[in-house]
Amino acid sequence: MRTIREKMASPHVRVRVRRPKMRGMKVRRIQQFSVNRMVPNILTLLALCAGMTAIRFALNGNFQGAVYAILVAGVLDGLDGRVARLLKATSHFGAELDSLSDFISFGVAPATVLYLWTMSALNSVGWAIVLLYAVCCALRLARFNTQLAAEPAPATAGFFTGVPAPGGAGLVLMPLYASFEWGDWLVRSPYVSAVWIAGVAFLMVSRIPTLSLKKFHVPHDYVMPTLLGVGLLAAFATTAPWPTLVFVGLLYLGTIPLTVRAAARLRRAAEVKKSEAAEAPALLAAPPQTPPLGDTAVPPNEWRH
Repeated sequence: MRTIREKMASPHVRVRVRRPKMRGMKVRRIQQFSVNRMVPNILTLLALCAGMTAIRFALNGNFQGAVYAILVAGVLDGLDGRVARLLKATSHFGAELDSLSDFISFGVAPATVLYLWTMSALNSVGWAIVLLYAVCCALRLARFNTQLAAEPAPATAGFFTGVPAPGGAGLVLMPLYASFEWGDWLVRSPYVSAVWIAGVAFLMVSRIPTLSLKKFHVPHDYVMPTLLGVGLLAAFATTAPWPTLVFVGLLYLGTIPLTVRAAARLRRAAEVKKSEAAEAPALLAAPPQTPPLGDTAVPPNEWRH
């Protein structure tokens, strides 16, 4: 008789090796997507590439190219979400990818551009200021992601909580817009820029309601004037881009007191409606008041005989 070792060495004998089973672990394969469902993610990746390209331009000293790249990233970021909703291609993967892209394009890239442009003159203090802006951008995006599943309050349903990441990037770069048009005599001062960057950073993580165009409705009578205004704005943006961007930034800051007032009005209306809804069951449950025995209740409008 052959031994067990000889049997295993024989080429005609197949030895089955049992692999340990991984209990509780399931391997999920990436689902197949159509090209239409991939379009929003492609736009998000292009926005991420634009943000990284802005950093490259800033390292080479081309600050105008860096600002243009961040503006392109903002346009692409505004398109990917709307395209996803139109194509019904929204997904958790796309939301996470969009947040990562926003942090690079509107958090890291503007901070790097500002540090290389003027904040490096303050050495470690300048780095701390731009780092504060990047951290506030990350906190703003994290708070936005946690609020996606929660139902918004009636007073803040039509507003953003704090300045969104693309808006913060557009505001924090306003000193560069002004310097490209009117020179570096004031706005390139690292002390002025430090105050401006810190102010925009705190606006991003604040609880101040800001304008949201997602639920902004234009009345029928104002459709044509709105289209005319958009055409004029596009004309000025192509002929004089930097003053136009400064004007748009100041206009956006001017809407903050209006949104705060509108949100406060909606909050008061919601509190009144809530109090009325709480008082209604108490009034219905209260027993009717009957006059005591021996007394006759006479209506006030009835003639006494």
